[in-house]
Amino acid sequence: MDLKKIQDPQFLKALSIEELQNLANDIRLFLIDSLSKTGGHLSSNLGVVELTIALHYVFNSPEDKIIFDVGHQAYVHKILTGRAKDFDRLRMFEGLSGYQKRNESIHDVWEAGHSSTAIAAVAGFEVAKEINHNKGKNIAVVGDGSLNSGLSFEALNFLGHKGNVAPIIILNDNEMSISKNVGRLSKLLNKTRAGKFYNYAAKTKRKLPKFIYRMKVRLANMIRGFANNLTIFDEFGFSYYGPIDGHDIKDLIKFLKHIKHKNKPVVLHVITKKGKGYLPAENDTVGLWHGVGKFDKETGEFINKNKENFITWSNIFSNYIIDYAKDKDNFKVVIPAMITGSGLIEFEKMYPEKIIDVGICESFAVCFSSALALNNVKIYLPIYSSFLQRAYDQVLHDLARHEAHIVIGIDRAGVVGADGETHQGIYDIAYLKHIPNIEIVQPSNAVEAHSLLNYAFDKASKSVAIRYSRNSVQKYLNEELEVIDKPSWVMVDNLGKSNLVCYGDNFTRMNEFISENKLPINVINARFIKPMDLKMLDELLKSELDLYVLEDVTKISGLGSSILEYMSDKEYLKKITIFGLPDEFILQGTQAEIYKLYGLDTETLIKRIMK
Repeated sequence: MDLKKIQDPQFLKALSIEELQNLANDIRLFLIDSLSKTGGHLSSNLGVVELTIALHYVFNSPEDKIIFDVGHQAYVHKILTGRAKDFDRLRMFEGLSGYQKRNESIHDVWEAGHSSTAIAAVAGFEVAKEINHNKGKNIAVVGDGSLNSGLSFEALNFLGHKGNVAPIIILNDNEMSISKNVGRLSKLLNKTRAGKFYNYAAKTKRKLPKFIYRMKVRLANMIRGFANNLTIFDEFGFSYYGPIDGHDIKDLIKFLKHIKHKNKPVVLHVITKKGKGYLPAENDTVGLWHGVGKFDKETGEFINKNKENFITWSNIFSNYIIDYAKDKDNFKVVIPAMITGSGLIEFEKMYPEKIIDVGICESFAVCFSSALALNNVKIYLPIYSSFLQRAYDQVLHDLARHEAHIVIGIDRAGVVGADGETHQGIYDIAYLKHIPNIEIVQPSNAVEAHSLLNYAFDKASKSVAIRYSRNSVQKYLNEELEVIDKPSWVMVDNLGKSNLVCYGDNFTRMNEFISENKLPINVINARFIKPMDLKMLDELLKSELDLYVLEDVTKISGLGSSILEYMSDKEYLKKITIFGLPDEFILQGTQAEIYKLYGLDTETLIKRIMK
């Protein structure tokens, strides 16, 4: 089948089981070929091919609404709803989103880039259906790793007691989220996989009077209880079916047709193989094939674009943590399910007892880390910028208010590229800087990263959030480390006619361009975003030179805003110009493309300053 000619999923209903399986094979080959050229979320999509086909075969999208938790496993859904022709621009600037996207298709009814929202969204759709007298079923496809989140439990609790709702939860159980699942829930799912009694007891298709049916359900639950197989979903009030083979299209269709007509909340537990159909992804046990760049589909080797003697920021930080942990028994790394993404695979191998993976539970990770810190445990908490925002209340209420001291590594700070607006790390300065008892810093190179980490762990009395992007920088080659004892900025004096304040990667790129071209612009490395270096800031504000501030975040509530607030307090009368991202959600694209779009590329900035 020419997948690029598909317009909507209705064609599936005319296909035989054999033809549906052939289609599944075609889709897998298409995904492997396409993603080898563009990159993207490979393993999760290879694992849900048959499941997605079966869903669209049984249900009628968009009247029946299919919500994929996280949304990055919706590639097959995109293909079946007419978007295969756009996959050559997947996750690219002005191209196809890597997630469900409401303005792309009427079949995308919800969009999310963070996990564990689907059941809560389905709850809203169910209540709206009751209010608006709509027809159709609401289906959430949820990975087993997403169930660790408190948001999922809150939604299950609501739906279980609400009454007059009948959502369908598809538990896509591949025994692995981005990282290996942890916690009691994962063990409960393992027990469920072993149980067979309930499925046998619940197979009758006869119509029964209500009181007999209730007795049958109680009997089934008793049998399952004796088998140690009563699931958490039963406790919440859901009808539970499974587990079934998530790659058996015939079986999937049979069960989906059965639960489609249930008038109460239902969970269908399907077992899938993440990466199915592509051996390197199938054999991946640590998540390397979860989200990938370009790769050679024949050999399974990644096409590495890193320049020689360059290293990712994540690896700079993980290498530091490996060294720091050597002689410290009271040191722990707490991480919310991102060991691979944060570059800590080697650390876990070397110090398995010093790393605590709490699963996809960012709020818990912060609260838990604070409690450890209050009991004299040194804590490093690496977490993506866009994931840390999920734990805002815990940072404010349970960490900073206690004056606990931990080091938060804010990975993926700034513009992140292909993942788009749900993952842009452009809000962390805004949501952290107004919280007391927390400092925000960002290094501009690998050497400065080591100095700032030394400061954060051994000098600072407050929690320190240290930002770093997903870019690569030159390796640390044993240069002499600066000892940083207090918040400070550094000026590169180019006998300038203006002053440019920036931080992180922006300082590096602007300073290199200005130095190479011998431009009369002084560049200030504002490595302490909070607190600011007030001594140097006073000098800049008293100077007759024009003052510019360059952000890698939204212009609202960035470093520039902090400078304006300080000026207001001190009654400085000086015009400053702030360059930053606008008050809108920033779509996917490379950092260079996004900067060019908003006039933040180096040449445009230099022209504006020199003018």
